[in-house]
Amino acid sequence: MPAIKFRGVDFIDFDGLLNDDERLVRDTARKFIEDNLVPIIEECNRAGRFPRELVKPMADLGFFGASLNGYGCAGMSNVEYGLVTQELERGDSGVRSFVSVQSALVMYPIYAFGSDEQKNTWLPALRKGEKLGCFGLTEPNFGSNPGGMRARAMKVGKAYVLNGEKMWITSGSIADVAVIWAKVDDEGDGKGETIRGFLVETDRPGFKANDIHGKWSLRASVTSGLSLQDVRIPESNLLPGSSGLKSPLMCLNQARYGISWGAVGAAMACYDCALQYSLLRKQFRNEPIASHQLVQEKLAWMINEITKAQLLVLQVGRLKDAGKVQHQHISMAKRNNVWMALECARLSRDILGANGVADDYPIMRHLMNLESVKTYEGTHDIHTLIIGASVTGIDAF
Repeated sequence: MPAIKFRGVDFIDFDGLLNDDERLVRDTARKFIEDNLVPIIEECNRAGRFPRELVKPMADLGFFGASLNGYGCAGMSNVEYGLVTQELERGDSGVRSFVSVQSALVMYPIYAFGSDEQKNTWLPALRKGEKLGCFGLTEPNFGSNPGGMRARAMKVGKAYVLNGEKMWITSGSIADVAVIWAKVDDEGDGKGETIRGFLVETDRPGFKANDIHGKWSLRASVTSGLSLQDVRIPESNLLPGSSGLKSPLMCLNQARYGISWGAVGAAMACYDCALQYSLLRKQFRNEPIASHQLVQEKLAWMINEITKAQLLVLQVGRLKDAGKVQHQHISMAKRNNVWMALECARLSRDILGANGVADDYPIMRHLMNLESVKTYEGTHDIHTLIIGASVTGIDAF
């Protein structure tokens, strides 16, 4: 079969809803992915290798902390940043995950909750890709219920001593700094606990990161377990603006927003590959399989759902840029678009038949990756309950 090159997916002149800057950012990211990631991603996925050689080029294009202002950041709009994540995930969910963590889960909490000293120390270095970060919230026994975390930070003089375990941490073993969320005894009397954020340099004694092996998903991304045993940090490493579970959830909202765009990119990759394949692959009477009703139904479903997902996430991005977005809006976009992308991957696999499971084509890789994306940053079911609570006023957790 001839090589299939991505052609773009736009059924209703979606580009007409974007301004010149938004299209330029999207096209720049698209070219970068085509030139730099697509040629190596299947090898990376086979080897379970994160393409670290792309960190500096991505930093040079302003991908890290793209929607933040100052500290050398690109100051993109939320829609522009969303279009970048769309193209990153069209390349690979693992690479988009890396950028999401660096931007939304490390740079954003420092930007939103950090001291001036913390911002000046970390943000420029993280933006340049000279330093890498990770985000430690999920624990081995607490994923969907992060409030149950067991990680503790104890105040000892002018220091904090941290103990706990974190799990499923993107970039854990390659990070220079970890944003660790832990419970702190407010008054020192053991009666009140508050979740606070801490910057933990990963070379501190007692901090260990071990990579998780045997993943069938996000293989081009580093995933780690973290162990903190009597890790001592100065009190100046506390994120002073962090307070309660709301703080890490604000970070997750930033990441979920990027995911909702990224999923559209993965769906586009699968759909466009399946469409082109169906026009080339001949079966029965020497006609392309695209001429058959069952194949056309699959293609029609995909382009229909991708188009709706594009409109949903664009409106959420516009609301975010206007300062009007609510967390339930982002939950709807994440829930719908990841589900949609996973279904597109499965239908595309159907259309390619046996070829759909081979990495000559990107479909099975996207399918496996999206199984993780459907679970992380709030599972499909958790987002269902967030939307349900919003429309009924009743919390069903």
